[in-house]
Amino acid sequence: MSSELDNSLGDDTLAVRAGFERSSMQEHSEPIVTTSSFTFNSAAEAAARFSGDDEGLVYSRFTNPTVQVFEKRLAAMEKSESCIATASGMAAINLLFMGTMRSGEHIVCTRNMFGSTVNQIKNFLPRFGIEVSWANSFDSDEWASLITDKTRYLYLESPTNPLTEVADVKALAEVAHSAGVKLVVDNCFCTPALQKPILYGADIVIHSATKYLDGQGRCVGGAVAGSAELIAELTSYMRSVGPCMSPFNAWVFLKGLETLSLRMHQHSRNASVLAEWLDSHPAVERVHFPGLPSHPQHELAKVQQKAPGGILSFDLKGGKEAAWKTIDGTRLCSITANLGDARTTITHNATTTHGRISAEDRAASGITEGLVRLSVGLEDVDDIQKDLDTALSSVGS
Repeated sequence: MSSELDNSLGDDTLAVRAGFERSSMQEHSEPIVTTSSFTFNSAAEAAARFSGDDEGLVYSRFTNPTVQVFEKRLAAMEKSESCIATASGMAAINLLFMGTMRSGEHIVCTRNMFGSTVNQIKNFLPRFGIEVSWANSFDSDEWASLITDKTRYLYLESPTNPLTEVADVKALAEVAHSAGVKLVVDNCFCTPALQKPILYGADIVIHSATKYLDGQGRCVGGAVAGSAELIAELTSYMRSVGPCMSPFNAWVFLKGLETLSLRMHQHSRNASVLAEWLDSHPAVERVHFPGLPSHPQHELAKVQQKAPGGILSFDLKGGKEAAWKTIDGTRLCSITANLGDARTTITHNATTTHGRISAEDRAASGITEGLVRLSVGLEDVDDIQKDLDTALSSVGS
């Protein structure tokens, strides 16, 4: 079977078939190629491989067959020209910035992002002379006003972690491109099963494969999808620095991609049921979920996403005490900061995922002490609701 599948094939077909070319053994499923290096038939062939004149395999840090299948498949699903896999989602972000930017250049970011992303951008990039401006909203005019002649990227999550704010990717892409800047979208919450930012004008897509691409909380990994030119530049950096994905993890993610669409739609259905229920609960002040009509970007999410996704968060009236009581009162939900799992996970973001950023930054991002994030799993939704109802009963109204 050829890896060069027609990109007009359906998403679910690409998720199962894209990127894989059987060897002479005619294996039906993708093999895990666990080797550090590859041998050559001659010194001349080795020299050609190392120089790039021969595109064959060299070393698993930057050319491994299993990893390459994952990269090709994810690129096909995201409708990008190419893709590079990394050791983690945070490594993917770092690979993009450090592999392409120079001292004195500038990026514009939304404040409303995963805490570790904020930390990397705010506390580490400036050490290398990269300047950062922060947008307080997704208003296109605000983003346009922050662009300078040194700006290289506009960077955002959509939906955001943990408040599920949705950006108008098409509008921000127009802002970026009118200034000769590239738009980067972290597509972790939706995945290509629900949203393809490149089809709306984004230039680059970031993934934490650890989350929904795996789907069962087994492995850590990340990816950058974009133009062939960009990925070639990042591959050069990967070859020298080495934040690569392991073949085993790539194989696990490949298996995850095969069921991605099925899982994402079921996550969304379960989350929708819980969001509607929580929205009327007396202990809950506000629910953040794109599937609710009360969500500020509800109509945009309906256009840009196939479904609202499996992440919701809610503010409790009793602040941190109520949040911790609720979390501790669950028995079915897993208390962990990971998300995108088959198992429902529950998190107090202010003291975990966003605990290392300042209280001022948390406040600017809308992350309150009473906020609880729920990554809705694939359990029977009635069981998840009963578990939360029992936990919330200890809080009161």
